[in-house]
Amino acid sequence: MINRPSLPRTGTARLRSTSPIAVTGATGQLGGRVARRLEAADCAQRLIVRDASRAPVLRNAEVAVAEYADRPAVTEALSGVDTVLMVSGHEDPARVAAHTTFVDAAAEAGVAHLVYISFYGANPSATFTLARDHAATEQHIRASGLAYTFLRDNLYADFLPMLAGPDGVIRGPAGGGRVAAVTQDDIADAATAVLRNPGPHAGNTYSLTGPQALGLSEIAELITRITGRETRYQRETLDQAKASRAAYNAPAWQREAWISTYTAIAAGELAQVTTDVATLTGHPPTSLEHLLLTGQHRK
Repeated sequence: MINRPSLPRTGTARLRSTSPIAVTGATGQLGGRVARRLEAADCAQRLIVRDASRAPVLRNAEVAVAEYADRPAVTEALSGVDTVLMVSGHEDPARVAAHTTFVDAAAEAGVAHLVYISFYGANPSATFTLARDHAATEQHIRASGLAYTFLRDNLYADFLPMLAGPDGVIRGPAGGGRVAAVTQDDIADAATAVLRNPGPHAGNTYSLTGPQALGLSEIAELITRITGRETRYQRETLDQAKASRAAYNAPAWQREAWISTYTAIAAGELAQVTTDVATLTGHPPTSLEHLLLTGQHRK
């Protein structure tokens, strides 16, 4: 059963008369970061979550409960909202269908501007299989009539240390390719800037990257030197990658997605560095070295 949007929580500040900014994924790493930044800027928010008990308690925020695939619930949750942050849903074969339902509900609710967290190089023929989902979602948003902004994030730099297994080895068919990974804090800063003043960004697509593209051997060396955890990169062939992941209790589509992360790096599709983080935030993007030195990847 989908609950109706809740009233503002006891003890929260009174919402301002302006339309709240709707933030999806507020219980997650990225959406939560954006919500906290909007709170710091004293922006009225409506947090769209699946479980109200897990929603962060923030000033000037109310909570609405809706699943992306439940059009009536989303339409009600977005009623009276002008600007929405749409964090991409959980990886799943039905994700594109859920995304399109959410977009249609946003249009029905009268949303004016949708900011979508997409993926770097989103394209129907992208090597990274999940980037194709993002391309399909972008296409549907364009056709919806909504004003939009796409934030195409490179791989999360915060997750790079997690690529190593318990033995400290990063295994994958990435060859000698490079990746311009970006921190979640930089993405959150960029998203917040757009949400607070969406008009100038209507129709724009931004590719968010870190300040440099690194090979996996360089990434392993940084992790070793800064964290003290011995890490190295071991190249795999495609057949070796399939074999090494066969033992995981994961469906075939998910194993393919994992492997295609590395083959996209090998193909050079994640290597181009952009200045879009600086353009949107006014500060340079964070390096992996700084991220590891400050321990921000453990937040």
